[in-house]
Amino acid sequence: MAAPSMCSVKPVSVVIATFTEKRWSDLVDAVASVKKQSLPAKEIIIAVDHNPSLLRRITTEINDVIGIPNKFARGAPGARNSGVAASTGVILAFLDDDAVADPDWLLRLSDGYADECVCAVGGRTAPLWLDGRPRWFPEEFNWVVGASYKGGPVRMEAVRNLWTVNMSVLRSVFDGVGGFRPYFGKVGARSRPEDTELCIRIGQAWPSKAIVYNPDAKVLHKVHAGRARFSYFASRCYHEGFGKAELARYFRQSPVLALEHRYLRRVLSESVMAGCHEAFFRGHFDGLARVGAIISGISCAFAGFSLGALTGALSSSANRYSPPSVERQ
Repeated sequence: MAAPSMCSVKPVSVVIATFTEKRWSDLVDAVASVKKQSLPAKEIIIAVDHNPSLLRRITTEINDVIGIPNKFARGAPGARNSGVAASTGVILAFLDDDAVADPDWLLRLSDGYADECVCAVGGRTAPLWLDGRPRWFPEEFNWVVGASYKGGPVRMEAVRNLWTVNMSVLRSVFDGVGGFRPYFGKVGARSRPEDTELCIRIGQAWPSKAIVYNPDAKVLHKVHAGRARFSYFASRCYHEGFGKAELARYFRQSPVLALEHRYLRRVLSESVMAGCHEAFFRGHFDGLARVGAIISGISCAFAGFSLGALTGALSSSANRYSPPSVERQ
């Protein structure tokens, strides 16, 4: 795929959602990485999730950004929708407040839109373990810390969904599906796969368009010590399972979890066997610890999925919601 000339590149608005001053230094690093892009952003919008003191600090201490409040329901979807509503770019790029973009990040995302069949582009997210990667943590579960995982795509190709830590989408497409689904997504420490849900709706609304993964569009996602604990690992797996049960309800007539089914088969058949072989035939017992983490992670996800499915079955209105369109400010 040929890269577009600089004169033909569509303007890009970068939206960063944030909610706590505990990540202040991370937010400053994220903004600095966007300001150093080889392809400059048209604007950097920081959407603050119901935290007036943080918003005031942003507007007074960070130059050349647009700080706005989340005008919708509390949570990352509302914050991002608010950021989009305040933006003017043809392409919308999303970056997490604890991620750092490679200098060519926006350029590589923009490369994909040279093909008119492409409606969204995302890239590779590498975990940046600030206190070191736990020896028991399996790479197949890098998604727990918001990073690209072993078994995921490794080359440029069409995919089902992207992650908002490293994601872009045409504004016309984003507006056309009504943006992120309110009340379904990250709220504080509780997580739901709002990016997957959005991409599935995009795929259904524009079946002739492609959502593309480009590994050359790279970001680093910081992993603080709290996210390297097994308790976080288990909780994140549980919430992912619960969220996937909600996805299955929203798209009841579509096999939206086929990718997860293939992932589970691969984890169970390949990764567990590889870990056991590493432990029993090579004497590296870290492999056995990773096997235990894999089994625990799957069990927690299954528990979350089961409870999510039961909750949905008891709620007569669970599948009647339709997200509003994103209004411009």
